[in-house]
Amino acid sequence: MTSTIDSATLNGLAAFAERLADEARVLFAPSIGLAPRVEVKADRSLVTALDKAIEARLRNIIEQAYPTHGIYGEEGGHARLEAEFVWVLDPIDGTAPFIAGVPVFGTLIALMHRGVPVLGVMDLPVTRDRWVGATGRSTTFKGQSCAVRACANLGDAMLSTSNPDLYGPQERPAFEALRSRTRWRIYGGCCMSYGLLASGRTDLAIDAGLKLWDYAPFVPIIEGAGGVITDWNGHPLRLDNASSRVLAAGDPARHAEALALVRQAML
Repeated sequence: MTSTIDSATLNGLAAFAERLADEARVLFAPSIGLAPRVEVKADRSLVTALDKAIEARLRNIIEQAYPTHGIYGEEGGHARLEAEFVWVLDPIDGTAPFIAGVPVFGTLIALMHRGVPVLGVMDLPVTRDRWVGATGRSTTFKGQSCAVRACANLGDAMLSTSNPDLYGPQERPAFEALRSRTRWRIYGGCCMSYGLLASGRTDLAIDAGLKLWDYAPFVPIIEGAGGVITDWNGHPLRLDNASSRVLAAGDPARHAEALALVRQAML
């Protein structure tokens, strides 16, 4: 599946995506530092009133500006997934850190074109960090170009994972294979970990138990910074391949090496 968008259209969509992120920051502002009321969803994941409010507001803005576009949302469900353009929304990625007051949570916004992630915004309201990636362009961090770093040896790599508890019994060996071969591990970074990888601060990221809204923006962000991100089989992450397992690396050679280890561990 291929995707081609002219530059002017992509510029307009990127500006619109940042407008959505700005709106999310406005809604976040009164809640920063306060303990939210928490609900437990049927799948035992956590949700707050702010999750629902942010997504509802972003969906409303999208519906008004682009009524023919589809929406794939964590809290509000899906609409028009057959559309040429589909927005993917995660109002608060890292709801547990948000509840606990750990400032690694953020709003994730992605745009799919014919099923391919072509635009991604990751915005962290507390630190005011923002990564923006768009197909064919250099990823930006706070408005400046950023890039992944080279990593000559897996044994020197810094690996991140959002939460080791999210790995099932069959997936745990894959994580352990990378954990045992890397020098440093960072836990609990949620979406921030993938932004830091794009900025050249870490080398590898692996996660399991994810949904499309958890990682769709990472694809253009990491690829636009020179990195690689796939599922655990090395397949591209697309609307029609919404894997729950993600592997990213700044150095393409380290991604290939890590992928081989993961696949061997899953046998």
